Amino acid sequence: MAPSAAVEAAPLRVAPPTAAEPTASTWVRESNLHWYHRLLIRVLQAGPIPRHVAFIMDGNRRYARKANIAKAEGHSAGFEKLSETLQWCLEVGITEVTVYAFSIENFKRTQEEVDTLMNLAREKFQRLLAERDRLHERGICIRIIGNWDLLEPDIRRNIAEAVLLTRHNRQAILNVAFAYTSRDEITHSIRTVARAVGDGQLEPEDVNEELLTRCLYTKYSAEPDLLVRTSGEVRLSDFLLWQSATTVMYFTETLWPEFTIWHLLGAVFYYQRVRWRMVDVRKALDQYTDDEEGIVAAAASCAKRKERVSRFLEYVEREEEHLLVRLVRGTGIK
Repeated sequence: MAPSAAVEAAPLRVAPPTAAEPTASTWVRESNLHWYHRLLIRVLQAGPIPRHVAFIMDGNRRYARKANIAKAEGHSAGFEKLSETLQWCLEVGITEVTVYAFSIENFKRTQEEVDTLMNLAREKFQRLLAERDRLHERGICIRIIGNWDLLEPDIRRNIAEAVLLTRHNRQAILNVAFAYTSRDEITHSIRTVARAVGDGQLEPEDVNEELLTRCLYTKYSAEPDLLVRTSGEVRLSDFLLWQSATTVMYFTETLWPEFTIWHLLGAVFYYQRVRWRMVDVRKALDQYTDDEEGIVAAAASCAKRKERVSRFLEYVEREEEHLLVRLVRGTGIK
């Protein structure tokens, strides 16, 4: 994997916005930006804006300790910051966001904390369904990526319904990585392809990087242009490892619940300064991929291969949609 640009950002020396937090928890917020925020956004929009930004929302527990509140309140504050940040992203011009909401590794925490996080997830996904009209109005597509088999049946049912309800929305995309790790995602992709080879749907020579990519949880998404991690940790924690070969990475000491519009704008500005490095890396990778595809294209069976792969991917997509429908109806739960 090619190295990605990284920086450990110093805290920004600009006063945070003074707009009051809304009292009701919501996924879809109204703007709380002032004129000077909008002015700076317009300046940044004169340059390239990342289309897809990923967030590792780290620091909820440390924020709780710092504020002398319960861990559950720290996680709730983290959700409120997520919904606020999503609105900022829309106003900046970022059309796709992926957030690391719950890692499979988080199941190793105390049972009390895991139960707290699952109950918070139930509440927020139910709230998501209640706001379906606002999601359609804004054109927001919700995708939940991760190993759903690890979740309780009621949570699976709620997230399946949210995905089905919003799947045709195209103005903005929110990918929520829940019960997710990149290693699990890659394993899932390999198993999917291996099963197809065993069943005779594919031939061993059909398997390549592109096919594995199209069997990932994130197959409908472009690779992230920018990844932001809060709390001072400078690592990916098993998040989007396959997809981040040319992603610009921005690290800040700020705890996630204390993240502000200034931090987001600082990350976008950093992206504009260093993205050219990743463009060169992408060109090199694309050249390698094109050479590999040229070898494959030279084979006499190229047309048959394309037909097999296309038929297989259509089959996978149909099966996933049927599973969503069964989950919503309560018949697809193991």
